[in-house]
This record gives sequence, C-alpha cells and structure tokens, in this order.
Amino acid sequence: MSSRSKNRLVASKIVGHFRCAKRDLPWRRTRDPYAIWISEVMLQQTRVATAIPYYQRWLARFPTVRDLAGASLDDVLAAWSGLGYYSRARNLHRCARELVANHRGSLPESARALVELPGIGRYTAGAIASIAFGHREPVVDGNVARVLARIYELEHDVKSTAGMRALWDLADDLVPADAPGDFNQGLMELGATVCTPTRPSCPICPVRGLCSARASGRQETLPVMPSRKRASQLPLIDSNALWIERGNRLLLARRGLGGLYGGLWELPQTDDLGQLEALLPAPIHFLPPDHSPSRQGRDGRDPPPRRRQLRSGLEPVLEHRQVLSHRQLRIRVYRAEIRGLVGKTSELRYSKPSRANERDGSDRAGDYNDDARYDAFAWHTRSSLAKCGLSAATRSIIDRLEEMYGWSKNEKRSTSSPKDTKRSSPA
Repeated sequence: MSSRSKNRLVASKIVGHFRCAKRDLPWRRTRDPYAIWISEVMLQQTRVATAIPYYQRWLARFPTVRDLAGASLDDVLAAWSGLGYYSRARNLHRCARELVANHRGSLPESARALVELPGIGRYTAGAIASIAFGHREPVVDGNVARVLARIYELEHDVKSTAGMRALWDLADDLVPADAPGDFNQGLMELGATVCTPTRPSCPICPVRGLCSARASGRQETLPVMPSRKRASQLPLIDSNALWIERGNRLLLARRGLGGLYGGLWELPQTDDLGQLEALLPAPIHFLPPDHSPSRQGRDGRDPPPRRRQLRSGLEPVLEHRQVLSHRQLRIRVYRAEIRGLVGKTSELRYSKPSRANERDGSDRAGDYNDDARYDAFAWHTRSSLAKCGLSAATRSIIDRLEEMYGWSKNEKRSTSSPKDTKRSSPA
C-alpha cells in the first residue's frame, strides 16, 4: 500500500470512529469559536473530568469575548483558581482585550491570524480553525503525537525538534479537507481513550490493521520520549511566608504579572529568610506558634503581644511541600503581626484604595509600586477569598491554618503541631 493510500485510509477510519464513538463533552455541542477556544486552552495540561466544571462555570461567568475582556484580572484568575498554569488565564484575558480592540470582539478564522494573538500557539490555532471554522489545519498535542508515532512507527524523540517537525508534517498530510475538525478531534479522542500511554486497547482500535507499531509488537514502547526527572531532581523553590491576622481578616499580597503565579494572591513571602522582616515597609513582629490572636481596637492597634524576633530561632508554624510538573515547592509559614493602620499611605506607601475594591469584602491597602514582586496588598475575609485568584498551594496553606487557628472567626480552634502537606495538583 502506498503512503498516500495509507494516509487516506487512516484518516477515513479515524473520522468514522470519532463520529460513532465520541464522548459527549460540552464543548462538542457548539461551534462557537469562543467556547471552543476556552475549552482548548483549559484542556492543555488538564484532564477532561477536571476541565468540565471549570468550562461550564467560565461560560456562565464570561459568556462572550466582550464579557471576558471587560472583567478584571482578579475576577479571571479567581475563575481559573485551581486549574494551575495561570499564564493560560492571563493570556486569555489579554487576548480577549485585543480581540475587542482590534477584531470587533471576534476570533479570526485563519490559523495564521490566530497565532498572532496572545497565548495562541500553533496547536490552539489549528484546533480553533479546524473545529470552529472547518479549515484544513493540523494539530499536534500529546495524544496526537502518541497515536501518530505508533501508527507510523516513528523513531524520533517526539519532544525533540526533529520529532516535532516530523509529527507536524505527518499531521498536515493526513488532515482531510472535508472533515478537518472531526479528524483532529478523532485523533485526540483516540489517544485519550484507546491508544493510551500504557496498555493501549489495540483490539478495539479502528486503525489496528494499519498500525506499524502493533505489527512489530512495539505499541507499548513507542513513542520515544525523553527520560523524566525524579521529583528529587527537580529544582526547588524555597519560600518563607508571613501569616498575619487582624480580627477575622488575613493579609495577602498580589504578585506582579511577571513570572510564576503572576497576578495571584498569596501570603506575603520571600525566598530569603532574612528578608522577611523587611518585606513590608511597616514594623513586623514575629509570634510563637501558640500565640492567641488578640482582639484589636477600632483603630486597628493591638495590645503588646508576647513577641519573638526571627533571629531568636522561631520555628515556622507550618511547612507546605508540593511537587509540581517541573519543580518542587516548599513554603515555611511564620506567624507575625503588623502594627498600625495598614492602609495608611504614610505607613505602607500604597496608593489610595478604590471604592470598588472596598465593596468586595477585602480592605485593599492599595498599589505597592516599590517592589516588583507584589503590586498590591489587602486584608481579606474568608468570603472575599472566593473572589481572588489563589494557587493550590496558597489555598491549602490557608485551609490548614484556618483549622489550626480559626482566623476567619477570630477564634482559636487548635494548636496542632505543624505538618507537611503534599499535593500533586497544579500550583
């Protein structure tokens, strides 16, 4: 059989299988380019079962490009909170604003125009163009790479430059002009449900008779992949954080847009333990783990507590550990208090908070422009946290310390000893 004949037969079988056996997923019930774009971005590095409720809530909250563009970044990150890889959410927001400004609020049809937009690469552009607009464009993701590497017995490392070039060239040759969207979705569906990374279900595969890897008994050894690093070999991000309460409010800081966790709220933290005392431009006093929060007066000032300086050997109240996809995370949390009225510009050098910020349950201290690490601080209640973008690490730390100290109700529940928390979910 010639390669052209094999390609046509492979494409025909994949399209036929998809139309008969595809899963009923919410983004497959629409041809709305915006909805398809959101689904494709969410499904990157995220399992389908995890993405479905986020997708449904997202479209209820931001039903159109204009709704997304008009939202604040805080709202967007709050809706994304828990999915990880937060640059995806920031890029969705940036892209929506560019679409409103330069494309009348609509996604362009061609893949060439789509890749010019923030956060849209070749894969996402091909998926939108083929599924939403019916254009003949290829896609290559992890599922597609695995399926094609097995059918055609590709010897390249699929993550290498040569391997990716071979996969894209092959995918481009295979896409049928009369059903590009169904073919691309069919390839991805086959990789997700039949041609799985381990123990592929070859007996029910629609292209089993055309699969070179199956014919040679290599279906479980292909594709060729680079060796994965063990968790202990991953680079470590080591941070030290401040847990500062005031009544039923907790002090959080918002990351600047650059780098890891950009735009997310977290406990104020630094990499260097010695810099914790200088993190905020106001006096900070460290507290022992068993300190009971005092009740503040109306002026926000506390009676003098039993204090301990960091250099005296104060132990963290909690240590959070987490393994991410490309790094390890360790955060040691220290209890502290900050004296005075945090919102006063004379103390923290922030701009005046807006009324919009005051209405959401947070007491925004304003914009902090002297340190690129953070661009704002705010006192948050438990209810206002629901409106914030928080990483899984931050949410886990807050939940554990609320169990220990009951900050949201200004009451002490437990003085349990600090424990490590281990999570494998995205940060």
